[in-house]
Amino acid sequence: MRKLGYLLIVFSISFSITKAQSGYFEDAYRFGKIVPSGSARITAIGGTQWSLGGDVSNLTGNPAGLGFFRSSEASFTLGYSNWGVDTRYLDQPRSYKTSNFSLPQLAYVGAKPKGVMETKAFKGGAWGFSVQRLANFNTEFGYFSNLQGESSILDFYLDNSFGVPENQIENFGITGLAYQTYQINPVTRDQNGNPISNPNTYDSFVLGFPFQDENIRQEGSASQVSFGYGANFNHKVFVGGSLGIRSISFASYKTYNEEFNDEPLINSSLRENLFIEGLGVNLNLGLIYKPIDELNLGLVFQTPTWYTMSEEYEASMFANYNNYYFEEEDITLGNQEAFSDIIISNYGLNTPLKIGAGATYFFGKKGFISADVDWVDYSQARINSNDFNAEPDNNVIRDFYSSTVNYRIGGEAWVNKFRIRGGYSFIGDPFKDSGDFDQSGQMLSGGVGLKINSMTIDFALVNHKYSTLYRSYQVFDQNGFNYGPITEVNHSITSGVLTLGFSF
Repeated sequence: MRKLGYLLIVFSISFSITKAQSGYFEDAYRFGKIVPSGSARITAIGGTQWSLGGDVSNLTGNPAGLGFFRSSEASFTLGYSNWGVDTRYLDQPRSYKTSNFSLPQLAYVGAKPKGVMETKAFKGGAWGFSVQRLANFNTEFGYFSNLQGESSILDFYLDNSFGVPENQIENFGITGLAYQTYQINPVTRDQNGNPISNPNTYDSFVLGFPFQDENIRQEGSASQVSFGYGANFNHKVFVGGSLGIRSISFASYKTYNEEFNDEPLINSSLRENLFIEGLGVNLNLGLIYKPIDELNLGLVFQTPTWYTMSEEYEASMFANYNNYYFEEEDITLGNQEAFSDIIISNYGLNTPLKIGAGATYFFGKKGFISADVDWVDYSQARINSNDFNAEPDNNVIRDFYSSTVNYRIGGEAWVNKFRIRGGYSFIGDPFKDSGDFDQSGQMLSGGVGLKINSMTIDFALVNHKYSTLYRSYQVFDQNGFNYGPITEVNHSITSGVLTLGFSF
């Protein structure tokens, strides 16, 4: 039987009053995580670019690489991705597919090199700008179970309502919607049968375990407009910087359902829509040093992105009863529904900074091998707002997330006018306590290129795999263990990228 008691341990940020879909702490990772990307050339070698110059992707990678340009270049990139998701809940699998066309990058680099007779250390440089898509949010996943779950979302409503007076409960997020649809009801009399004025504890006449299913559809992307400059000193030292203006558009549509057998409540449905728009700014500083002609050594420092975010949230709840007579209020329950107001709020998000280093070795005119490593501490992200108390989310950011070390390796072989490329990228697990469940990511990539006079054609194919855990809601036992539904989500994203470049 489903519990009717009230747990003293309440997860304060699992569903906030103003944002019941998820805590704002999730945005710190969702909008702070950037996977390796760029032109088809950079994509094919695993995203490796901290020490490799002469590519338009240097604007968002290492801007010192702009100093390698001896001629101007314009390029655009086309992309197609197929996002496959396999989920497993109560050992029951389900699969989803989402396809997406995109324009991952537009870029221009204007080179202003000095002449070969220049005797000063400064040998010129190049400036550039680009528009690059950094993240893709277009996906769909969920689960469907024909086995009874081990808890109900009613458990969450009961936990979340504990201590909330009845005259305030209607405005208490999705828990208030549960109250309005009679899924939870106030305890109006004490143990002696005396009436309680404005009660603040609740119970439910629905006692069984439900069948559960959920569908989550997400849309949107993160893009950055970059302006940068790289300088060349004696063809040995290259320094550069870029300013990034980043934009985010994100939408989430969730539908969570429960179905009961032999209970007054036949089924219930919770629908939530969340829309987020954001604008941020960051700085990117880089250095590439050539101790010998065959070797490049690179360093990169990327500041946090300082975002200002606005969001719109709404929820609705539906409960279908089997003509249940609720004696306490003298009402026969059939189809009940409740709707939240449209909630608009604003907040700031500071993503963590990144420090990276890399090395590239050239094998004469036969090709090169390149490797990168970078460090990101997701626990340093921060939320701030005048519309709500951000401290609970910041506490969770500090407790949930950790630093990661990411690394990449890639290479390119030159065969006359052709280029053959391959790469591998590892993205570290950002969660402190993943236990035996690994939430790191891996990317395998390859590609080819062709240079015809002043035009280059590059193609890359990349597969990105990673796994996550999805929690529909949180409920805790007396030992603080979450026994709410946990779904294992395995992602496999295969993308094709084509870049056309023109030098002049």
